[in-house]
Amino acid sequence: MTAEVLPALAVAGATKRFGAILALDGVDITVNPGEVLALLGDNGAGKSTLIKCISGVHRLDAGTITMNGVPVEVGSPAAARGLGIETVYQDLALFDNLDPAANFYAGRELSGPSWLPRGLRFLRRSAMTAATVDVLARLQVGLPSSGTAVGLLSGGQRQAIAVARAAAFNSRVVVLDEPTAALGVRESRRVLDLILRLRDTGHGVIVVSHAMDHVMEIADRAAVMRRGRKVGEVTPRPDNRQEIVSLIVGG
Repeated sequence: MTAEVLPALAVAGATKRFGAILALDGVDITVNPGEVLALLGDNGAGKSTLIKCISGVHRLDAGTITMNGVPVEVGSPAAARGLGIETVYQDLALFDNLDPAANFYAGRELSGPSWLPRGLRFLRRSAMTAATVDVLARLQVGLPSSGTAVGLLSGGQRQAIAVARAAAFNSRVVVLDEPTAALGVRESRRVLDLILRLRDTGHGVIVVSHAMDHVMEIADRAAVMRRGRKVGEVTPRPDNRQEIVSLIVGG
């Protein structure tokens, strides 16, 4: 008998109000290990609110979040990261003056020796650089140099750094907000390939996107939201693209 695979993350009955505005109205979604779930909908559909609740920016007013079948409390972004939920927003939150390793370890730097008081320890720069290079190599992210400041990299390379950072620290679920926005065709291709490699390494990936061509290519499932509710869930295929668009616009 095949063992049941529990969702990497499941949201049930997600409800969120901002004053008189009902931003989320009983939304249910799941993403499995090794799966890409596209979250679709027009502006104002509730997608951003949902991912901010998943990532700890907002607290749900009602509903539950479970990971691998275990109920969890996501009370802050730090709590979300501690649970293995990493989110990459459109602004990427990178330090342009720092190299990839310094960006990877910002706020969680490696230092030693351990017997010294924390304020007197030395940064383990070589260890951080080696670990970063290893992650980038496993995800096949090519850079001109590991010491290049990220502000000097292309848009696609910066996006790849942010996505690879999200996958670096025992994350189980990676949430990507419009990962190919403002990228050219070639750089979008590289980012899409990186998302597929994340899936292949066993991550559950949630992608918020308006780029229907990209969704059709990488998503295993698509959940469609409208006016704070989930109005449908489909497996993207060339023959049901119009069905997905109709769900988005309410046709």
